[in-house]
Amino acid sequence: MEALTLYELNNLVRGSLERALPDEYWVQAELSEVREAYNGHCYLEFVQKGNNGRDLVAKARGVVWAGTYRLLKPLFERETGRPLSAGMKVLVRVAVTFHELYGYSLSVTDIDPAYTLGDLARLRREILACLEADGILNDNKELPLPVLANRIAVISSATAAGYGDFRNQLLRNDYRLRFTLRLFPAVMQGERVEESVLAALDAIMAERDEWDAVVIIRGGGATSDLSGFDTYLLAAACAQFPLPVITGIGHERDDTVLDLVAHTRVKTPTAAAAFLVRHQLEAATRLEALSRDIGQEVMARLERERVRLERLSAALSAVFSQVRVRGEHRLEQLSLRLAHAWQQRLADERHGLERCAARIGQGVASRLERERFRLQLLRQRCEAADPDLLLKRGYSMTFSQGRLVRKASELEKGEEITTRLAEGEVRSVVQ
Repeated sequence: MEALTLYELNNLVRGSLERALPDEYWVQAELSEVREAYNGHCYLEFVQKGNNGRDLVAKARGVVWAGTYRLLKPLFERETGRPLSAGMKVLVRVAVTFHELYGYSLSVTDIDPAYTLGDLARLRREILACLEADGILNDNKELPLPVLANRIAVISSATAAGYGDFRNQLLRNDYRLRFTLRLFPAVMQGERVEESVLAALDAIMAERDEWDAVVIIRGGGATSDLSGFDTYLLAAACAQFPLPVITGIGHERDDTVLDLVAHTRVKTPTAAAAFLVRHQLEAATRLEALSRDIGQEVMARLERERVRLERLSAALSAVFSQVRVRGEHRLEQLSLRLAHAWQQRLADERHGLERCAARIGQGVASRLERERFRLQLLRQRCEAADPDLLLKRGYSMTFSQGRLVRKASELEKGEEITTRLAEGEVRSVVQ
């Protein structure tokens, strides 16, 4: 029987595919990987998940060649406001290709931004629906903004021009209103937006009594970098934050989920500064008006009281002596009673403190004993969970590329693994 070489077999597969699938096809899929190469090509990995949303039922490699990618990338980002990224659902037109060396792949020739826009809008609606179902969608909007909101915690990038504009406009306002600012640095674009903004909110929460409001600003930049602000965790944290949250993300096209749950949403960082200045100016104007009204009322009241005192002075002069004698006698009685009551109260409080001191001493000793016993139990648990003890009992641990292997299905043929024993290590290759 004549045998084929691997190249000949792959060449037969390639020819069969080209004859069976000569056309281009529109395909719906989810991106699990997006990688732009130095040569201008964009390499993708398409996946399809099962009904449970977790298990993969299909996967394929894809590529957008440099010439096509130069045309599709700006079109897609302009229409959707976001770059191609992992987790995004897309509708692409592809040609099925097979290479003798690189195998099966899909060559992308076109992409429909409207499909992705619909999916992004659906995701945003789902997040808002979850927030509303949890009863927290409007929590932050219902918080009152303090009348004199002049202690501002700012979440932004330290090097962002928008933060500099916000700071200058707020601290150098034309009305000489005073503000106290502190920057809580965060990454405002990319994959770490959610993580870093949540960390900044946690830092502000630790000293929330020091601040009147939180301002989240991101000046300028491409709207394609806003995906980090459309997450449930970040929106839920801002919606439930105990201080009013003001957003000035710095884009005109549409609102992020974070904008929709914030107390106040403005377009730009400078607009956020103008909002705070205007709010404090309105409060100052109201206070000035109240001050004038109070001053006028005080003067009128003083005049009325002066006239009344003059009348009372004339009426009281006749009975002043009698009242003074009765008053002096009453003061003497009250003085004696007060001295006695004070001594009795002092004795009662001293006795109460002595009882409290005795109870506190007993409570502290009991609590220390309980905590000492709990620490002993924790130490015994930690010692029992020591991996070295498990190894000495005959168990072993297998690692692949520095990660612990728990399932054989995680390994691939030819992959090198390291098995750690109680004494030494063994390296193997998966067959």
